Amino acid sequence: MKITLHPVRLATAVVFGLTALGSVSTAAAASAQLTSQDRDVARMVSLGGSCHRCELSGRDLSGATFAGATFVNSTLVGANLRGAELMGSNFSNSDFSRADMRGVEIVGANFTDAKFTGVSLEGAEAQGAVFNRADLSRANLSGAEMVGVSMNGANLAQADVSGTELTGANLANVSARGASFSSSEMNAANLSGGNFTGASFREAELNSARLAGGIFTRADFAGAEMRRTDIRGVDLSSARGLTQSQIARACGDGATRLPRGMTVASCGGRMAPATPPRPPAPPAPPAKRNLVEPDRD
Repeated sequence: MKITLHPVRLATAVVFGLTALGSVSTAAAASAQLTSQDRDVARMVSLGGSCHRCELSGRDLSGATFAGATFVNSTLVGANLRGAELMGSNFSNSDFSRADMRGVEIVGANFTDAKFTGVSLEGAEAQGAVFNRADLSRANLSGAEMVGVSMNGANLAQADVSGTELTGANLANVSARGASFSSSEMNAANLSGGNFTGASFREAELNSARLAGGIFTRADFAGAEMRRTDIRGVDLSSARGLTQSQIARACGDGATRLPRGMTVASCGGRMAPATPPRPPAPPAPPAKRNLVEPDRD
C-alpha cells in the first residue's frame, strides 16, 4: 500500500499515525512506502499502533515521534532517526544497524535483543529504557544521557561510550571488550559479571558502582574516581592506571586481586550503595490523533 499526502494535507497534517492504515499489523501494511513528500514533513510525523516486521530501512524519520507503538522485529537499517522521540514503544528484536540516532529522546522504550551495530547515538537522551541483550557493538554513544537504563547482557564490544551519563545504569553481564567509558559518569552503576577486558575507564566516575564478579583484564582506570566502589571478587592485578589512592577509597574482600603492593579495605558495613534513580513510567499513547487517511484510488 502506498500512502500519499495531498498538497493541502501537507499544510494541515500535524500527526501521521500508522494506525491510519487500519491498525498496521500485517506484513503487507508493514512494508508501506513513504513518498518523497512524506519525507519532507518528517518532523510532523507521529507513528503509533502496531507494525510487526515493519520495513523502514533507509527511511527519513528525523524528528518523528513513536508514542506507545509496537514495532517488534522491524527493520530500520540505515534509517535517519535523528532527533526522533521514542516514548513507551516496543522495538524488541528490531534491527537499527547503521541508523543515525543522534539526539534521539527515549523514555521507557523496550529494545530487548535489538541490533544497534555501528549505530550513532551521540547526544541521545534515554531514561528507563531497556537494552537487555541488545547488540551495541561498535556503536557510538558518546555524550549520551542513559540514566537508569538496563543493558543486562548487552554486547558493547568496541563501543564508544565516552562522556556518557550512566548513573544507576544496569550493565551487568555485558560484553564490553575494548569499549571506551572514558570520562563517563557511572556512579551507582551495576557492572557485575561483565567482561570489560581492555576497556577504558580513564577519568570516569565509578563512585558507589558495583564491579563485583566482573572481568577487567588490562582495563585502564587512570584518573577514575572510585569512592565506595565495590570490587569484591574482582581481579584487577593486570589493570592499568590504578593507584593505591584510588583503591583506598574502594572496598573489596579476600578474593580481590590487585597490582603488586596495593591493598584494599573490606567492604564490611561501610558499603552504603547509592540508590539508582527510579526510571520514569512510560507515557500513555495519545488519546486523540489527527490521522491522514491513505488514498483509495
